[in-house]
Amino acid sequence: MSYRVAMDIGGTFTDVVCYDERSGTVTASKAPTTPGDLAEGVFAALGRVVDDPAGISFFVHGTTQGLNALLERKGARVLLLAGQGGRDVYQIARGNRDRMFDLRYRKPVPLVPRQDVMEAGGRLDYLGRELVPLDEESVRAAGRRAREEGFDAVAVCLLFSYANPAHELRAGEILREELGDDVLVVLSHEVAREWREYERTSSAVLEAYTGPVVRRYLARIERRFAERGLAVPVHVMQSSGGLVNASYAMRRPLQTLLSGPVGGTMGGVAAARLMGRENAICIDMGGTSFDVSLVVNGRPDVSAEARIEGYPVLMPIVNLHTIGAGGGSIAYAEAGALRVGPESAGAVPGPACYGRGGTRATVTDANVALGRVDPAWFAGGLMTLDVEAAGTAVATLADELDMDPLLLAEGICDVANAKMAQAIRTLTVEHGIEPREFALVAFGGAGAMHAVFIARELGISEVVVPRFPGAFSAWGMLEADVRRDLTHPYFRSQDTLDGPDMSRNFGILEDDALAALSAQGVPEERRRVEHAVDMRYEGQDYTLTIPLRDAAEPAEPGFLETIAARYAEAHTGRYGHATPEAPVEFVMLRSTGLGSFPRTAAAAQEAPEERAAYVRDVIFDGAVHSTPVLRRSSLDGELAGPAIVVEETATTVIPPGCVATVDPNGFLIVKVNL
Repeated sequence: MSYRVAMDIGGTFTDVVCYDERSGTVTASKAPTTPGDLAEGVFAALGRVVDDPAGISFFVHGTTQGLNALLERKGARVLLLAGQGGRDVYQIARGNRDRMFDLRYRKPVPLVPRQDVMEAGGRLDYLGRELVPLDEESVRAAGRRAREEGFDAVAVCLLFSYANPAHELRAGEILREELGDDVLVVLSHEVAREWREYERTSSAVLEAYTGPVVRRYLARIERRFAERGLAVPVHVMQSSGGLVNASYAMRRPLQTLLSGPVGGTMGGVAAARLMGRENAICIDMGGTSFDVSLVVNGRPDVSAEARIEGYPVLMPIVNLHTIGAGGGSIAYAEAGALRVGPESAGAVPGPACYGRGGTRATVTDANVALGRVDPAWFAGGLMTLDVEAAGTAVATLADELDMDPLLLAEGICDVANAKMAQAIRTLTVEHGIEPREFALVAFGGAGAMHAVFIARELGISEVVVPRFPGAFSAWGMLEADVRRDLTHPYFRSQDTLDGPDMSRNFGILEDDALAALSAQGVPEERRRVEHAVDMRYEGQDYTLTIPLRDAAEPAEPGFLETIAARYAEAHTGRYGHATPEAPVEFVMLRSTGLGSFPRTAAAAQEAPEERAAYVRDVIFDGAVHSTPVLRRSSLDGELAGPAIVVEETATTVIPPGCVATVDPNGFLIVKVNL
């Protein structure tokens, strides 16, 4: 067994990357996604890169099953069991407004209506000491109702369970006695052992709402593998950028919510490491959306909490900013001005050039009209584009706006590029980060087509187009580590801090993390644990996560002064100021277990039949340029723009004045003329 395979299952295509450990080569391909039975698309994609599936030694994939269920509001029917007196916590949520000046702002509609919330008697205090015993009969009543009314899942969130989970654990036992394995039971302290009652409740509800869909999907994938005699364990990408096996993912399905897009970020981490770069901006432009994420100091930019569709969730998650901008984004006129997106033509009918009945101009149609796409070898020859239909769609909109069609086509691309540049500023400039200090790593089916133009908007001088950019998220999954995140509430002021006690608690977390990695099949020599502590100034509400050197550091002399100085530095970086003389507080201990796998080779092996370059007219800045169109596999040395580089999974546009080279890793490096 020598094949390590990763797969990114998208709405239109299933991308697959295969690393052959014997030859050290990487191949990439794609197959149409099969919505009715995703496993069919999975095995069709496998057949394109692996001769004998029995040779697969490792398989990982990203899934959007849970996210799609949330976006489409097609998740499970959930019964919420709250503590006595806490029935309305989830409904009330927070009183803050995310968009202060949006007169039409509405809080997200709760995923659990109030009539589906029940209370369980019993009470703990803030230290986890029992004040009133758990009312077991109220828990059994909730179980009976869930069974009789056909609920798919029960979420349990009891007050102060993060300090002492005893009541929740007993409630879970009772509910499983009443419901068996047919109904998913979610305990909030297992999802997020952290304070903030509403956020913990929301996290538990999200896991209960998306969990049954994810569990059914993973069970089906494992069953189909077994039916074909494949003994390889199935791994899944987590929202944190790490991997877990399918059995763990079925127990903690919320961890997979963003597993598809995060693969690209981990690919960016690997690409930055291979090129010796510390910082990178990762952009993933597909047919409908544009995702931005960061690599900072060689690590993915990960937060301990996030909001997804307006719902808070407490779990480590890669910071992703997504907007509706992609190749299928529709251009239209509004009040005499040009607008692009967020509405998309989707896969059906798709852009007009797809020849599937689409008539409205899209970003892809604009690129076709400008000559920036090889219509005869789009997506590696899987599709031949209708240039005339693209021109007609653009011309129709141009007539409406009284513009020249080619100028309008460039305008469509310019508007889309400006929107995507602004999305990057949201994660960089608005957080005190200078994008000019980063390389721009472009992937996705359309990312390399727009990357140089976006870089110019931001003053970025270097664009990196990795191998097989259309399947880069799948390659990133092969480069990710197995990851388990553990937390322990630890409320201490600096006056009551006991360094050796904090160190002992970190030691317990480290032992648990190493045991979890062992259960995931990670060899001892490939396991490591990283530690951090959540801190704030006294009087502050929210915290910053400060890394530690190791579990023993808190017990060392001078630890308080050292960690306070680190916090002040982090506070300055995040908010632009610090108050070093102010006392600090400690809120949460965090330990992350990481298990590494052998890294893949960066270079890829492609087997398309070589075709001599040809020259076509392409529009740049309103002027016609004779531009060579070349296969990426034929590139060698420097390539001065203008040029169009095509490959199986993407097209790279190199405007006039830019110079591209292929580095030893097979990455295409474009120096941007600013």
